[in-house]
Amino acid sequence: MADETWTIRRCVDWTVEYLAGRGMEHPRVSAEWLMGAATGYDRVDIYSNYDQPLSPEELAFMHDAVVRRAKGEPLQYIVGEAPFRSLTVACEPGVLIPRPETEMLVELVLDRLGKTIPGMEKPVRKRVELPWNAEVQRIADAERAAAEAERSARASLEGGDLIEAAAPESFPSETASTEGASAEEDRVEPGVPTEDPASTVSLPPVRILEVGCGTGCISLSLATERPGRVRCVATDISERAVSLAERNRAACGVDAATVDIRLGDLVSPVSPDEEGSFDALVSNPPYIPSAVMETLPAEVGMHEPRLALDGGEDGLDVFRRLLDAAPRMLKPGGLFACELFEDALNAAASLCRHAGMDHVEIMPDLTGRSRFVLARIPQRL
Repeated sequence: MADETWTIRRCVDWTVEYLAGRGMEHPRVSAEWLMGAATGYDRVDIYSNYDQPLSPEELAFMHDAVVRRAKGEPLQYIVGEAPFRSLTVACEPGVLIPRPETEMLVELVLDRLGKTIPGMEKPVRKRVELPWNAEVQRIADAERAAAEAERSARASLEGGDLIEAAAPESFPSETASTEGASAEEDRVEPGVPTEDPASTVSLPPVRILEVGCGTGCISLSLATERPGRVRCVATDISERAVSLAERNRAACGVDAATVDIRLGDLVSPVSPDEEGSFDALVSNPPYIPSAVMETLPAEVGMHEPRLALDGGEDGLDVFRRLLDAAPRMLKPGGLFACELFEDALNAAASLCRHAGMDHVEIMPDLTGRSRFVLARIPQRL
């Protein structure tokens, strides 16, 4: 019977009602995420295919997924992935889920390295000659010529005493496109490099050490956003995290020489001959104070690994170990950057200064909360 058919609309609406009835926040967001995982559709496709019947396999996935979600399991574990900057990384239980806040840590590292290391600046977007650009230019030239002819004619009729008029609106000219390219001209086509490889080929690679890599999202973002310039060593004490990071590396098309993922506690996988060779040490370590752990939402506290969350009494246990290791790992002038608990940033900054670091900064996340501490190893005199 028709009313027994489970369409996308019927399943989404039922899921929203079911999750809301069990006290889940944002039940429609959950329903759309789960439906997208079941069908392979994005949000727009879900709504444009509302009357499409679900296959038995899709319906079975939704049944299992809704039950798991109702028990508080994070969406990222259920659907098996999470967005992070320009990447989509696989997620699985036992490995910390990437957070939007951590995307800002990547941004800060790229920004600070770009101010001190040649070739690490934000890539300049190159103008791409799109098929219609020639026709646009022809029209713009014709309009400029017609406007100039009209202006000259009016100047002649008025005795040549015409005040210079503002140029009429038209398509961007060649001059305008070089001084302030339009959005269309500034587009970068997939696969087109945003900088001249020859300009960076002679520069030594920027070496970054990430401690506690989890899914690998930080190192993979750094490497893919500065292609050819960055070499990362990423460590994690969890075998499951290392395995997942390796799979994400392969899925992102990054080779092991560019992002070298290693199993071990903090900096222990770094060999003695590598010490002092890194331009940056980056980490999103366990930083939740132990007392706060008990107040975390059940979705986090009951499902994500405590090893990746609990930072000790003040949230700075692992941070102190990283701070002790940083002078040994980093080059003079090297960057030390960590994401931390918002109430621990002042103490962390003081510890950095006490350790002899300079250029100590506390930076906010996207919500305005103090979230990151950045510092540098002093340059040798």
